[in-house]
Amino acid sequence: MDSIMRKRLLFGAVALALAANLWVGARAYQEAVQDSSRDRAYPNLELFSQVVEIVRKDYVDGTNLTYRGLIYGALKGLVDSLDDPHSEFLEADRFKELQDDTQGMFGGLGLVVTTRDGALTVVAPMEDSPGFQAGILSGDRIVKINGKSTERMGTPDAVKLLRGEPGTEVTVTIFRPASDVTRDYTLKRALINVDMVKDINNRREFPLGEDKIGYVRLTQFGDKTSGDLDAALRKLKAQGMRALILDLRWNPGGLLEQAVDVCQKFLPRGQLVVSTEGRSRAQSRTHRARGRGDQLDGMPMVVLVNLGSASASEIVAGCLQDLKRAIILGEQTFGKGSVQSVIPLADGAALRLTTAKYYTPSHKVIHERGIVPDINVTLTDDEERDLQLKRTPGGVESLAENERERVRQARDPQLDRATDLLKGINLFTQRAPAGFESGGPARLAAKEAKSLVR
Repeated sequence: MDSIMRKRLLFGAVALALAANLWVGARAYQEAVQDSSRDRAYPNLELFSQVVEIVRKDYVDGTNLTYRGLIYGALKGLVDSLDDPHSEFLEADRFKELQDDTQGMFGGLGLVVTTRDGALTVVAPMEDSPGFQAGILSGDRIVKINGKSTERMGTPDAVKLLRGEPGTEVTVTIFRPASDVTRDYTLKRALINVDMVKDINNRREFPLGEDKIGYVRLTQFGDKTSGDLDAALRKLKAQGMRALILDLRWNPGGLLEQAVDVCQKFLPRGQLVVSTEGRSRAQSRTHRARGRGDQLDGMPMVVLVNLGSASASEIVAGCLQDLKRAIILGEQTFGKGSVQSVIPLADGAALRLTTAKYYTPSHKVIHERGIVPDINVTLTDDEERDLQLKRTPGGVESLAENERERVRQARDPQLDRATDLLKGINLFTQRAPAGFESGGPARLAAKEAKSLVR
């Protein structure tokens, strides 16, 4: 009898445990279904439509509200919620401004800005722009625009305030962290038409000195950059160039395909230049050199960079550094290494969305890290100011008489170091044993020379 009782109790306990498991499983399934339904598109879009309709109909001050205005505001809020300063919803006029930027012509101050650590920060002043001529530097923070604080202002709204009709004025309040100084600048907006490839004299003549070291400066990566660089290299090679300095300082970047086209001028066909990795397969791509091969046949190169070198500039510097095709000299770059896809929308607006990140050929991430130069050479604030004044058309002439000659005679320590380095490489190459291939001694000499100038 006791045996039968024990069996009944055991069966009862098992049945109770099974029932409890079934109940817990059913509850978990029900909660999972509810969670899934909460994240389904159509129920949430229905909720959104309901709120839009209520606001448009019943908001006390909403007599002038339109569906378009409400939807645009919601889309801006949606993109702002991503907490990504590089993504934005572009209304039609802002989309047009973005297209103008890549073509090298627009109206404004010529300041490339982003949000960094919660502050509106200058990535770089564009060549020949009012911001550049005023002496605004990379890393400066814009704390006010026409007296309005930028503390909680998104990058798109700030750009809209900075842009405007040529000839109109705007006052920006700049805080410079390096000197802990805040200053107001009243600048006149201008139509910015930028030459993207320049020579040592701020022109497009590309002379070659007795040392046979060529110099090319890229101011940004726009539609014409690759073609203009081709023309510059042809002029320099025709004069017997034996080494090249590629200056990417204060170059805020631009088009990805232009960065790839610039790299492939110095690389063998098929060589990996940069890869992008995103959530979708379409955004995870590799970009390889498609050109005719190294147009300089292994000629020694130095690439100059600084904090103002960003985005496409960092792609070029990182690629040529990884592949040991050039020595990178200067200061650590800005660290803007994310991919923004611009997606046109049906009504003329567009969505600029961060969809991937850039990786160098050795798979180093650029974003928020930047490119660390092989040889670190820094400039003081005064040296940067003098250099930018010398680069600016009319910059020296704008100074007081007692300052002009000092600025004219000011040296560029980064350019001087690069020139000395390439002179050493050329001297080593001339004295190298017979039988070295054209690219071989340059790379070997670069390695030796780099160790000497650190």
